[in-house]
Amino acid sequence: MYRKEEQPLPPPEKFELPFEGKLSPNNRWVIMAELIPWDDFEEEYAKLFSAEKGAPAKLFRMALGTLIIKEKLGTSDRETIEQIRENPYLQYFIGLNCYQQEPPLESSMLVHFRKRIDGELINKINKKIVKREIDKSNKEVKKKDCLQ
Repeated sequence: MYRKEEQPLPPPEKFELPFEGKLSPNNRWVIMAELIPWDDFEEEYAKLFSAEKGAPAKLFRMALGTLIIKEKLGTSDRETIEQIRENPYLQYFIGLNCYQQEPPLESSMLVHFRKRIDGELINKINKKIVKREIDKSNKEVKKKDCLQ
């Protein structure tokens, strides 16, 4: 079963930490989180699940984000979950609203994520990111040309 959460994610400076401080908007995980068009692919991911049967699925951002963390850090499934449990930036990256001590998912879930998020979907996401960045760059160039 898949249920999309309608609660918007707070900006990094509003992410709740158990200690004083805020997440830096210049952190690589915060920057990457802003680059990925999570919502654009949420619906496509949700179609993989029954609307009425089964336990609620993890959100697309958590699934893809966890796989990205695993690949970027080069860790095992278990170590990936441990890294997420320890690091508020990684928790923010996968879509949590605040830091939590408990792991947000079991390492065995990564097997399911890999089955559902295939290379074709990853390619679509990459193309969307590149297109968006090119469009943004083109707008900046046009704006700069207008100012001269």
